[in-house]
Amino acid sequence: MQRASASVLLVDDNADLLDLLSRALIHLGHFEVLRAENGEQGLEQAVAAHPDCIVVDIMMPGLDGYQLLRALRGDPGTSDIPVVLLTALAQDRNRLAGYLSGADHYLVKPVKPQDLITTIEQAIAMRSEERDERLRALVDGENGEDQ
Repeated sequence: MQRASASVLLVDDNADLLDLLSRALIHLGHFEVLRAENGEQGLEQAVAAHPDCIVVDIMMPGLDGYQLLRALRGDPGTSDIPVVLLTALAQDRNRLAGYLSGADHYLVKPVKPQDLITTIEQAIAMRSEERDERLRALVDGENGEDQ
């Protein structure tokens, strides 16, 4: 399937995983791929390049994935960029923290390349209104209100 190339920023401190995911996204997903090896680099690249989607690991030294996500959502210049958390943290509390920090999707490693590509495509297609409604539903659920 040929389509206009969307840009994806991968942020992960594991260089081998960055290489593997980059190759998969370029060759299978036909994405333009930007890479960052930590949260600080990821934030700088997000501000400079404004990619179509960002895929972020949570457990990184320095600025972790949650902190990066909150920084992105708190900046009007990057708040609209779809973000997928890709992490080894599989517990419900981690997933909830990810969504409450502003993640659009949450995937647990290891992930099949095609599943990641599909999730990125879904994140890019999601409208900001849908993103806001999802966050409202999560917050209301945390406060014990009906969803």
